[in-house]
Amino acid sequence: MNETNEKKLRTIRSFTLRSRQLKNNDQKAYDEYWPQIGLKTKDGMIHPSEVFQREAPLVLEIGFGRGDALWTMAEKNPDKNFIGVEVYLPGVCKLLKVVVQKKIENVRIYSEDVLEVLDRSIPDNSLCEVLIFFPDPWHKKRHHKRRLVQASFLNKLLPKIKQGGHLHLATDWEDYAEQMMRVLSVEPSLQNKAGAEGFIPRPENRPLTKFEQRGQRLGHEVWDLLFEKI
Repeated sequence: MNETNEKKLRTIRSFTLRSRQLKNNDQKAYDEYWPQIGLKTKDGMIHPSEVFQREAPLVLEIGFGRGDALWTMAEKNPDKNFIGVEVYLPGVCKLLKVVVQKKIENVRIYSEDVLEVLDRSIPDNSLCEVLIFFPDPWHKKRHHKRRLVQASFLNKLLPKIKQGGHLHLATDWEDYAEQMMRVLSVEPSLQNKAGAEGFIPRPENRPLTKFEQRGQRLGHEVWDLLFEKI
């Protein structure tokens, strides 16, 4: 691999890696529960029916944080299969513990860059829904280029979504909401379910997380976007 290609591989990331140090109880949970629930891109393209041992609509949540929304949705929707992607290991361990303790069987997890997950592991036309709730806003203007929701990201994501599938995003940063709207609105294969440049009220099926509750107490507004692949 030449130096230029190596540099590209190092810089194309959908996240900034935070601490991967684990407390003893988190490390124990990871060691014990990851083999039951964890997935790895090195294993290649998945067959969802084999991963979950059944046929069911497949939902992908990107950047699940501590996993509160993911496990809540999975518990309330046992007829769907859920895959979560998150690189923050303490959050991954929190979700592992909850899923095992609550005996939630329809959740699997990747703890890798979502771009790698999309490229290597998620089949085309396999997702009925993609959820991106409160991605890192990179609020400084010079960092906006690091935001996840951009045209280049959509180019990787959209082939994975079935026709009629949905892309649901939420953010509490108004300028990021506006950027999301611009990016999604010019994509010809997406249709805004709220009408041109419209936002939707928070749907009941999106859990109100502790993060969002804290934001509400601070007076933060939240913008939800819902688009359908046509």
